[in-house]
Amino acid sequence: MRLDKFLKVSRLIKRRTEAKKACLAKCIRINNRIAKAGDEVKIADEIEINLATKIIQVKVLEVPLKNIQAKQAVSLYEVLKEIKKEEED
Repeated sequence: MRLDKFLKVSRLIKRRTEAKKACLAKCIRINNRIAKAGDEVKIADEIEINLATKIIQVKVLEVPLKNIQAKQAVSLYEVLKEIKKEEED
């Protein structure tokens, strides 16, 4: 599954277009390398998402074949690390 679609299906990012923009801005890494929206996501990949308010690092546990229900989305990944960024004055 494409990275942008996985991020949307897993609800890590709300929209696929936002996931594409994050990839273009080099805010997403797969296995410690800068990712593109079309990169394939596989089980055991580690994804790091650098958002405006926090940095999330997850491990992919499952890659669905299609869209799934929101309550099942959290079963697709395991959060390894979550760091909240401090606000600057």
